[in-house]
Amino acid sequence: MNLLIITIFMKTENAVSALSKYGSTGSEVRQIQTKLKQWGYYNGSVDGVYGSQTRNSVVSFQKKNGLVADGVAGPATLAKIGIPSSSGGAGGFSTQDVSLLAHVISAEARGEPYVGQVAVGAVILNRIEHPSFPNTLAGVIYQPGAFSCLTDGGIDAPVADSAYRAARDAMNGWDPSGGAIYYYNPAKATSSWIWSRPVITVIGDHRFCS
Repeated sequence: MNLLIITIFMKTENAVSALSKYGSTGSEVRQIQTKLKQWGYYNGSVDGVYGSQTRNSVVSFQKKNGLVADGVAGPATLAKIGIPSSSGGAGGFSTQDVSLLAHVISAEARGEPYVGQVAVGAVILNRIEHPSFPNTLAGVIYQPGAFSCLTDGGIDAPVADSAYRAARDAMNGWDPSGGAIYYYNPAKATSSWIWSRPVITVIGDHRFCS
């Protein structure tokens, strides 16, 4: 891991992405309730309290929009709802987050169609909102064994311009993977476990799975 990646990692760990979940209170929760009420997902009071009714309405919204249906209004869900962030990055993420995600997309999906690059980014973001994975971008990316580009040096390679665009598109809520949390190339995958995962969609050389 070179100095650039270490620096990005440290900055990303210190960045706080917007995240509303059961028990949260405040203006962001009120915005979520207001939006979902307008669209018929939420019938309760706009009181800024993220209770069970708000959580259930978020789950319904997530299912309808191809997001991980965990009831947590993380960056991808907020972006799909259309709630802006003050952090200055795409979909509530910092510019350091964009750069980090672009490095991984470029390494993992080089040569894939653009929609496939976005889908790889979306898988990484879906993991942030999934209870089985770390809840930060850096945590997901640097989880041991998660991405081969961290061990084979691919993350240090020059980043394709399309990877930056794909990172921003994914962070702004585009999820061509259909809510997948795994992907693999059947021509390269050797794990019998990954072959057992239910396939949601196929894009380019990658199969995207739940």
